[in-house]
Amino acid sequence: MTKTTGKSDGGNLGFSTRAIHGRQSHDATTGAVIPPIYATSTFAQSAPGQHTGWEYARSQNPTRAAFEAGLAEVEGGAAGFAFASGLAAEAAVLDLLEHGSHIVASDDLYGGTWRLFHRVRANSANLAVTHVDFSDLDAVEAAITPRTALLWVETPSNPLLKLADLGGLAALGRKHNILTVADNTFASPAVQRPLEHGFDLVVHSVTKYIGGHSDIIGGAIVVGRDADLQNRIAFLQNATGGILDPFSSFLAHRGLRTLPLRVERHAANAARLAAWLEGQASVERVLYPGLASHPQHDLARRQMANGGGMVSAFLKGSGEQTAKALSRLKLFTLGESLGGVESLAGHPYTMSHGSLPEERRQALGITPSLIRLSAGIEDVEDLISDLDQALAAI
Repeated sequence: MTKTTGKSDGGNLGFSTRAIHGRQSHDATTGAVIPPIYATSTFAQSAPGQHTGWEYARSQNPTRAAFEAGLAEVEGGAAGFAFASGLAAEAAVLDLLEHGSHIVASDDLYGGTWRLFHRVRANSANLAVTHVDFSDLDAVEAAITPRTALLWVETPSNPLLKLADLGGLAALGRKHNILTVADNTFASPAVQRPLEHGFDLVVHSVTKYIGGHSDIIGGAIVVGRDADLQNRIAFLQNATGGILDPFSSFLAHRGLRTLPLRVERHAANAARLAAWLEGQASVERVLYPGLASHPQHDLARRQMANGGGMVSAFLKGSGEQTAKALSRLKLFTLGESLGGVESLAGHPYTMSHGSLPEERRQALGITPSLIRLSAGIEDVEDLISDLDQALAAI
């Protein structure tokens, strides 16, 4: 197996074709169509310092390299780097920054990222973070200081599904010589590709849409065309060692190949669920970029292939009634995470954003009546029936 993390040779091939074939080669030894699991910690050398390009499995592993190359291909990047979790990937990005740097980040941000910023790196690296509504480019620029080293955005955001203008943010980064990072977990490269809008880095929780089957934990960074940035991330991946293991790399690569088909169904189901929820008396407000009622629907139409697979909604009942409704679900699994083939329901107030201080949750509008749905690929009428009986508790 040859390590294939360089420039794409896919030419004008379509997204689905690149998801299957991009930057891949058959196993050189056996001709295996699918790269095998190389479960080895080290590789033989013919003489001291003379090797096949593979030395030690923390530094390089053929199974991981095949997945990294495939992910870079579908994101439109030059190189990919796989990590043991999404937060491990995010931590590696923060390791790029000098001690005492300043970050401007989305106000509506995954709770684990907020925890990493404020409860870990604020102490260990004296990082300062200013949270801004990234739908307002003027507010983002106003928050930039001489110490600012990074713009960090989620779009759609978690859990309120707010959007940010990727092209506009990338232009701000270039204007102020600041790194731009997009967490593309909620959309996936099947919906949008921030690097194509000028971003420097994309991060993923591979656990979600990329893996797609709720059976692995993983993360990734994809780098654009900056060779120095590629080298720095490669160094950090090896130096800090939070790598994705060969078996999880194999499963993640399997998930990547079916990503286009799955996301098409995820998005179609999410659109139906969002439209149905808007018509329910027990629902106060639905948040979905594919709905005309979304305040940034026009931006979604410009930079997203579809509305994605995530739907959030505020219910009219109390927090207790919301919890009761969620507990009545039968097909939707009440649990953390998203992006799997099975539909999941979450309660951001107590789950994904439970680590945020109460005043922070209230300021963002993350209330006990907010629910977050990850539309799976089941028959959508069955999902609607499940929500219908659950919402009877409101």
